[in-house]
Amino acid sequence: MSRAPDAARTRAAKLRDEINTHNYRYYVLDNPIISDAQYDKLLRELQELEEKYSDLRTPDSPTQRVGAKPSEEFGEVRHKPPMTSMDNAFDDAEARAWDERCRKGLERDTVAYTAEPKFDGTSVSLRYENGVLTQAGTRGDGATGEDVTVNVRTIRTVPLRLQGKGWPKVLEVRGEVVIPKKDFEQLNAEQLKKEEKVFANPRNAAAGSLRQLDPKITASRPLAFFPWGLGHVSEPVTRKYSDVVKHLKDWGFKTSEFFETAHGIDECLKFYQKMLKKRETLPFEIDGVVYKVDDLTQRDQLGFTARAPRWAIAHKLPAQEETTVVEGIFPSVGRTGVVTPVAVLKPVQVSGVTVTHATLHNEDEVRRKDVRVGDTVIVRRAGDVIPEVVGVIKDKRPRGTRLWHMPTKCPQCGSKVIREEGEAAHRCTAGLYCPAQRMGAILHFAARSAMDIEGLGDKLVEQLVEKRMIATVADLYRLKQDELAALERMGEKSAQNLLDNIEHSKDTTLARFLYALGVPQVGEATAEALAEHFGTVEALMEADKETLEQVPNIGPAMAEDISAFFREKHNRDVIAALRKAGVHWPSVKKRPKEGLPLAGKSFVLTGGLSSMSRDDAKKRLQALGATVSGSVSKKTDFVVVGEEPGTKYDKAKELGIKTLNEKEFLKLVGE
Repeated sequence: MSRAPDAARTRAAKLRDEINTHNYRYYVLDNPIISDAQYDKLLRELQELEEKYSDLRTPDSPTQRVGAKPSEEFGEVRHKPPMTSMDNAFDDAEARAWDERCRKGLERDTVAYTAEPKFDGTSVSLRYENGVLTQAGTRGDGATGEDVTVNVRTIRTVPLRLQGKGWPKVLEVRGEVVIPKKDFEQLNAEQLKKEEKVFANPRNAAAGSLRQLDPKITASRPLAFFPWGLGHVSEPVTRKYSDVVKHLKDWGFKTSEFFETAHGIDECLKFYQKMLKKRETLPFEIDGVVYKVDDLTQRDQLGFTARAPRWAIAHKLPAQEETTVVEGIFPSVGRTGVVTPVAVLKPVQVSGVTVTHATLHNEDEVRRKDVRVGDTVIVRRAGDVIPEVVGVIKDKRPRGTRLWHMPTKCPQCGSKVIREEGEAAHRCTAGLYCPAQRMGAILHFAARSAMDIEGLGDKLVEQLVEKRMIATVADLYRLKQDELAALERMGEKSAQNLLDNIEHSKDTTLARFLYALGVPQVGEATAEALAEHFGTVEALMEADKETLEQVPNIGPAMAEDISAFFREKHNRDVIAALRKAGVHWPSVKKRPKEGLPLAGKSFVLTGGLSSMSRDDAKKRLQALGATVSGSVSKKTDFVVVGEEPGTKYDKAKELGIKTLNEKEFLKLVGE
């Protein structure tokens, strides 16, 4: 495959950043700002880019993982095996293509499947030991979730002790917590009576109810649990998933009455059409149907991709549409500084949800659809969750409407707004200063791979920002113990521990400092390259676009973003304040690679090594002059293959690249 052009590289970096942001808002904050379908669209676009250009696939890509980290308010639950997500099919053709892959992988003309509704709720895992519920955890990031055992015990459809017989000593049941439509309407009516905030939809209500710190509140909510599979079991239950469902019903679980077996993809698609017709009369909200290979042995044969099982797919239902009027268009500034036009709509019910806003994505999209204030528009809840403007009914356009233009100044801080070269997005350049980017900038600054300030979590940062105790990251170094101790969930000891960690963070490296600043498109590897190339932050700040392009792997678009960031006076002021506060690092010595044994060689690491961490292996290779990349391409010289390697190993075999096992790798680096 060809090396990705700069435009594709820039787009992939932007997609990774956006998807990670949405993962954080969805899984940690319980406050999503885009629909499942918009998220799916972003993820699919990134997957397609990575499939087309293998050198874009990085270890930190959202395609390699699921989701984001759990909240710190609950204890942790570790999922083994992980609670992976599912790939999606958006039409019959994609469903048939999945079936073809299954048949090819199993070498069969027809495969037996199961078909069931995809409930629109929140996923949990229940652990039973000797038939008794011992632990319940949210999905979290797929590997680690939140311990919500006390809350789950209040759900009446969750058996506290299994019924019948035949269940294994250890049984992990995975499923969805939902709220029935009628109960949801009653819940919102009660919220209105109490003059409290109503819920946007049943899914948000279910997720919020499950994560209440007070179990009494959870108990008052009409939650229901429907199982959709098994996790860890101490011994096999049966050879077919359809039999698993029968067992679960016998053991006391409420299973879906709409569960069916299907012989081949045609019967799956018939089930889909049946659910589509029943959609409005179903007792629960659904956003699709799920097809799974029934035979569990065949599932093992098909296995998993990096983020999803090959033996299952979610066939999404089409979005529903309504018409309404655009009452205004305003620019919204996101955590990363991207300025997005948002349409303010006359409230309208779409798929049971009141819609008041819809994203217009970017200025080009506004122009393409020619959306203006006063227009009557068709609104669709893409993926059946969040609204988007599909088009304008121009016959109903009033006189005197005007084109909308992206502002040249940020509506939040007044800094310059630029359009990235070759991209549709506009961005505020005051990353460290802009109020809209403040919380995200501080959390990124404090991250382990950045300044590594332990104890500075999202809840605390939210309080610091709301109480105006910090306006920029430099203000972290001015915090006082008595101020911190007065905050919620803080005390004198916690406050002092945080201050000690902040003080410790002053001693860092130039690469970590540059990464912590949150410069657009500058990840850890790029930060290291910039630090090694320029040696000082002062030299970097004065570098023009042409000088930046001399750094390996930095193209014109990335160079423009970096240059714009450091040209912005607000950012320079914050950097100066950080240096004045005592943030420092040792001088950077550029080591010549000429003469080193692995100079000019490119390596990729995949899988786990028993003798050292991946990071240590990377450092060993770099010390010998090698370049370590996150993705396999034709320019890769060696791929080091550890335990449980991922798709990089497959890519290496496909391209005929030499692979090294751990023993060969250790010999190469002289261990």
